[in-house]
Parts: sequence; structure tokens; C-alpha cells
Amino acid sequence: MISLVIISGRSGSGKSTALHVLEDMGYYCIDNLPVSLLEPLIERLSSSQLISKASVSIDARNIATDLATFPDIVRGIDNQLVNTQIIYLDAGSTTLVKRFSETRRKHPLSNLNRDLRESLEFERELLEPISNMADLSIDTTSMTMHELRDVVRDRVARDKHEFALLFESFAYKNGVPVDADLVFDARCLPNPHWKPGLRSMTGLEEPVQEFLENQPDFHSMFEEISRYLSNWLPRFEANNRAYMTVAIGCTGGQHRSVYLCEKLHRHFSTKWKNVQIRHRELGGPDKNSSLPENLNFQS
Repeated sequence: MISLVIISGRSGSGKSTALHVLEDMGYYCIDNLPVSLLEPLIERLSSSQLISKASVSIDARNIATDLATFPDIVRGIDNQLVNTQIIYLDAGSTTLVKRFSETRRKHPLSNLNRDLRESLEFERELLEPISNMADLSIDTTSMTMHELRDVVRDRVARDKHEFALLFESFAYKNGVPVDADLVFDARCLPNPHWKPGLRSMTGLEEPVQEFLENQPDFHSMFEEISRYLSNWLPRFEANNRAYMTVAIGCTGGQHRSVYLCEKLHRHFSTKWKNVQIRHRELGGPDKNSSLPENLNFQS
């Protein structure tokens, strides 16, 4: 069986980075494939004895009418011959504008009558036929290039039958992650932020964890979320869901959501093989990187 990964997303979201990761992992990769050539490519791959996994990037530089045919083409793929994954990358419009400004690159859809922000919104509309079919959406707004590489390695380049579960902490003040499948709100729990000595710490540190472990409501929330996930995750998997992102939010994304994710991650790592964790608000540029931040995403 051929493994085909289709990468798409708005310009500046990190498509080139994702494609390069897959290429390094042995995928046969094609950048900016015209949608009209997707069917011939699949036929060629199916008849090939040399290529078992491939990845293509499809973006808004396609003819608009061709992009509209994408759903029908994908639905026509023989699932017995080709295992297809559609990965859609995106970031907040403000972040994308900043990336273009820093790299001084021209958006492929911009012209004398359409500025950068208008081009990004037009691009979103053009790519809706693909984004609506995505098996996995990745929000790269707060990711560095190195973090995106790790996500692609861990969540995309995996065994076909392996269910991937991600626990992600976040701050409500910065918005709910766009790739979240299930969202739980931890803002009703006692906040270590108001406890002397704990404000500057995070849920990764023992004093904060001890504080939360002493709160009955914390244990109740953990038990009820665990019970819900234990009951429903197998049903999602049985319904051919390959990825699930469980997002836990609190006000600042530093204490309650972080430790709750840590505890859930440990608990479910004993039940599932591919269980990952990400703390959105605790991330930042790789301190060992010599690349300036404006070189993080090429497309």
C-alpha cells in the first residue's frame, strides 16, 4: 500500500518545513503540485514498485477551479491501494503578516488591487475545499521551525494504524488552539497565581503540583476528564480518527492547565502507544538555534 501525505495551508504557515521533514524521512516529495495532476500521480505511484510513501504540497497557486475539484478527487482514491492523510497548516493572520514583513517576501496572490491581509483572506477561501477535509490541522502561530519539525515527525510520519493523542495546555487570553478536537476549561480550579511564591513558577514545578494536588476540585476534574476520555477515545479511534488533540485551558496557560495536561499525559501513556504533550504558552525559540526568528517559516 502507498502512503500519501497531502500538505496544504496558507503561505507562511510552514508547508515547506513540513515537506522537508518528510523528505528527510524517505518520502518522495513534490512541492506545489497542480491539483489536476493528483490523479495521474496516484495512478503512477500505485503502479510503481519503487515508491511506498510520498508527500505533495498543494497551495493557492493552483487554478481556483482546480482547487474546487479536490474533494471529489480525494473521495475517488481507492483506500485499499493508497492510505491518504491530509494535513492543513495555518497560523493567525497577524502572525502571517509579521512573517512576510520580516522576510520581505511577496505573497503569491497579492497585486496592485489586493494587499497582504486581503491576499491571506482570499487564500483562506481558496483553500477551504482542502482545509475542510483535513485529517489534522496544525496551528503554527506560536511554533518555531524546530517545534513544527517535531510535530510532523511525531504526528504525521507515523504507522498507519497508530492512533495519535496529544494533550495541549493553553491560555484562554491567547485563544483556543485551532487544532483542538476536545476542549476542557480549568479556570474554575484554585489558581496558584495568587499563592505567594508560586506566581513565577509553572505547572512543571513541584511546589505548584503539590498545591494543586491538595485541591479536591483538581482531583475531581482529573477523574472526570479521564473517565470521559477512557470511554470515548476508543470510539473515536474505531470511527477511523487518526489524531485527537485534547486541549486544557486556564487563564494564563502556566499552572493549572499545564499540570492537568501532565497528569493526563502520564495516565494515558499507559493505555495508548502514541501519546504526546505540548504546552503552548511555555514554548519559545530554540535557544540553541543560530537562525533568526524571521527565517523560521518559508511557506
